[in-house]
Amino acid sequence: MGGRAGGRKLTAVLAGAAALVLGATTPANAAPSHSDLEVVRIDADPAPPGGTTSAHGFVANRGPDRTASPFRVTITLPAGFTFESPTFPADCRATAGHHVLTCTFPAGLAPLRTATAIAPVRVDADLPPGTQAEGQVRVYSADDTDGTNNSTPFTLSVS
Repeated sequence: MGGRAGGRKLTAVLAGAAALVLGATTPANAAPSHSDLEVVRIDADPAPPGGTTSAHGFVANRGPDRTASPFRVTITLPAGFTFESPTFPADCRATAGHHVLTCTFPAGLAPLRTATAIAPVRVDADLPPGTQAEGQVRVYSADDTDGTNNSTPFTLSVS
């Protein structure tokens, strides 16, 4: 019996050494998953000159895996439109004169689930009714297996 217990200890030690040599995956160095993040188009509701509407960065995980890395959603507005606060999530950051909004989401988005960045958009008071302009939503992820669906335009309309 002493031989069997010693064998189990040796097996455990060898397994631990193999994990170290092979670079076992831990949360700090998680390998990218096989997930497919897709941006889904959502046009903004029309708004009057000087009014507000909302931009939506809607991202779906088509799977097959849960995301193993954080991912970033970026919404870009055309001239005549600017982001305002508050945003959702609250830690989104507007840059480039409030024309670019970047939101970072944590790892762990399950297959067939979604994440959404939402922000108020101010329409320039000088834009005439009937104006239509195009914004862009893009997702960036180390996990993404299909780059063909990582961005989409959306329409902003002045009523």
